[in-house]
Amino acid sequence: MKTRSIMVQTLCVPCSCHCRYCLLSWNNHPVGADYERSKEYAKKFHAYMKENHPEIQFDFTFGYSMDHSNLLQEIDFLNTIGSIQGRLLQLDGMKFRSEEEIDELMSGLAGHGIKQINFTFYGLQAYHDRFAGRQGDFHYLLKLAQTATEHGIETSAGIPLTHENAAQSEELIGILEAHRIKKVSLLIPHEEGRGISLNGIRFSQWDFERLGPNAKCRLNTGIFKTEGQWVNEKNLQAEENRTLLISLTPDNIGMFEDMGFEEAIRYVEKLDETYYAALPTFRQLCEMYGDPDGTCFYGKRDLFQHYQKRYIAEKKLSLYDVTDERYCGSRRF
Repeated sequence: MKTRSIMVQTLCVPCSCHCRYCLLSWNNHPVGADYERSKEYAKKFHAYMKENHPEIQFDFTFGYSMDHSNLLQEIDFLNTIGSIQGRLLQLDGMKFRSEEEIDELMSGLAGHGIKQINFTFYGLQAYHDRFAGRQGDFHYLLKLAQTATEHGIETSAGIPLTHENAAQSEELIGILEAHRIKKVSLLIPHEEGRGISLNGIRFSQWDFERLGPNAKCRLNTGIFKTEGQWVNEKNLQAEENRTLLISLTPDNIGMFEDMGFEEAIRYVEKLDETYYAALPTFRQLCEMYGDPDGTCFYGKRDLFQHYQKRYIAEKKLSLYDVTDERYCGSRRF
């Protein structure tokens, strides 16, 4: 297993929404360490990686939203270390701003190197606002996107598909395109965080067949397939690479500061290896739990984790969960 990238994060910035589909399970209580302390750690870590492991991508980010009080200054910092978040921002959950404040924000983002902004839309206006837990969020995102375009920033949007919102997708795509959102993609929500609550409305083959033509072509069916298609796949490739996540919290930042950087890398790699060594492979789990006729859609990683959680529960295993992206862990690919 090859470590290809390392992400250092601190989840210290509040989010103004409370979405049903939140991979980070935002509950109004940030779990991240102090930002300035985390930034200093990331700065030193980046310098070490640049000198000793230039082949490994290094990124630093913060959350739960990008609404940092000194956002432009922090974008400049992210760009000094080559972090992807210095060029691409996900702008869900930003606090409401006036039109003048939105224009000032987008002007600043464009001037500080942001090339693309991404948004998430859960359905048409009424449905989206309920899903995001904030009245007015739908029109606010459209206003952010429209103003970003006026300042030369590319915009993109993702629509997480469920049984509930699938019928809204065709009309929604038209609205987003009318607001000059350049790229609109459909995706299947992951079970991480509060995503687990969507299993009862998971998108299925029945829903796919009823999508409009403009929507249907925007779901990548090479990445998102039915359970049956994954189970019956003959040439599944095992993951050979991983991204490590070092999520700084008040409880662990001192430990990481006291570690050497090689020790920190090895620490998280061991978390990854211990977790996966205790579990069957994806192919084995498919043989144990897979429904060859299953019609619900999954990404491969999502279905793998779905089976893993079932196996862990049945075997009553006590494992550190490296898939919980609020904390240190990994993502294999």
